Amino acid sequence: MTQTLQYDIQDGIAIIRFNRPDVFNSFNREMALGFQDLLDTCEKNKSVRAIFLTGNGKAFCAGQDLAEVTASEAPFIENIVAEHYNPIVRRIREIEKPIICAVNGVAAGAGANLALACDIIVAVETATFIQAFSKIGLIPDSAGTFFLPKLIGFQKASALMMLGDKISAMEAEKLGMLYKVFSTEEFESAAFDIAKTISKMPTLGLVYTKKLLNAGLTNNLNDQLDQEEIYQSKAGKTNDYKEGVQAFLEKRKPEFTGT
Repeated sequence: MTQTLQYDIQDGIAIIRFNRPDVFNSFNREMALGFQDLLDTCEKNKSVRAIFLTGNGKAFCAGQDLAEVTASEAPFIENIVAEHYNPIVRRIREIEKPIICAVNGVAAGAGANLALACDIIVAVETATFIQAFSKIGLIPDSAGTFFLPKLIGFQKASALMMLGDKISAMEAEKLGMLYKVFSTEEFESAAFDIAKTISKMPTLGLVYTKKLLNAGLTNNLNDQLDQEEIYQSKAGKTNDYKEGVQAFLEKRKPEFTGT
């Protein structure tokens, strides 16, 4: 286990914390590769039914650690994108577990865009988001140019990426970048409550929903309807579907097992 990340499992929830608070949880190679490994670990662990992602300290993630790219024998920037961020985004979207991202502070550059790739995003009221790339002559990576326009529209995304404006958590919520904003006092417990709720839901149904949302980013209507038909058939064969229907008929709370 790398010291740049903290990992724990509680009641079926894998908790991953970025742990470089002295540099606002910015990514170096150790943290990037370690994060990939942890996502792989979560994927393989059948007891994990949801993932809770957040940061330690004042920041969620400030993106790339620039000290790494300016050091002697620094990696090429295209290697960082290809070996660090692109694999992380692919894992986030392909992993068959819902990921709840709790943005506890500043989310900048790749840190902001990795948050946008998650399934449910919440933030503390003091959090801020910034597409910082243009400030140093780079382009938004980590699928920022893919997800942000779809979340908030082409014009808003274009302006935020080109101008590099910092926006508050409340403004991000109004734009549609995230699900909810919580006060400082309630943030940690309220965000984790969402993960607890998700972890007790029909896991396979959520996985199929995630797959359909991924497909819907590029499918036309007819293709999407075909995919819904396929995955509804799969969902209808799960134990959780049977339990959900039975619990409804018996007027009791369902007990889903994730199978």
